[in-house]
Amino acid sequence: MNEKRLKHLELVQGVVTRMGSNLFTLRGWMITLVVGLSVAFLEVGRNELQIILVFVVLIFWIHDAYFLSLERSYRCLYDKVRKLTEDEIDFSMDISEFNKLRTTSIWYCMISGTLAYFYVPTLILIGIISIF
Repeated sequence: MNEKRLKHLELVQGVVTRMGSNLFTLRGWMITLVVGLSVAFLEVGRNELQIILVFVVLIFWIHDAYFLSLERSYRCLYDKVRKLTEDEIDFSMDISEFNKLRTTSIWYCMISGTLAYFYVPTLILIGIISIF
């Protein structure tokens, strides 16, 4: 593999790694906020305040989907750069051509197994907590 391609792939991989790190960090913050707010709302004894938790989870879910969308777009760029010849490599980090793909849309990322298996049970748990 030539050196230019390798350097460009390293740049793209660095971005993909940061996106994955952001996903992990967001989930940690979301869990912390949900648990803290749940305890606070249960202490106050006002279960109707649990709707705030639903909004918090939805905001984090959308934000998480945004980072997953970016990560998937950069993975597409990585695949594209991998196939380029030495003369075609320009170190571009432009991912706009991949934004039109179904798999990189924010809404598709929200319902993907990666995020839905985390956020849907969280919302169900909030519903259960608010009932009791």
